[in-house]
Amino acid sequence: MPLFEISKNNLSSIGQKNFELEKKLQILIEKNLKTVFNCRFVATEFSTGNQHNGRIDTLALSEDNNPVIIEYKKVVSSELINQSLFYLYWLQDHKGDFEIAV
Repeated sequence: MPLFEISKNNLSSIGQKNFELEKKLQILIEKNLKTVFNCRFVATEFSTGNQHNGRIDTLALSEDNNPVIIEYKKVVSSELINQSLFYLYWLQDHKGDFEIAV
């Protein structure tokens, strides 16, 4: 979806910028969570433990105190939905771990 800048009732296209590394995007988003998503930062690379062997890229808290899971992908991945659902189900089963992190 293209983005535009408004100037005196005229629109000009804003060019897309790709990030060399997912980590650079992650750092930028985490530093600006409030501005971009109106969320409060909780953790980066939040571990799901040795048994589940996963890491949630960014864990945050929404304005209405719900968990927010953010995963960054440099390339289109069909696994993104499965990975995100896994983390969602993990959070539902491990509410105490999330509450401690918050």
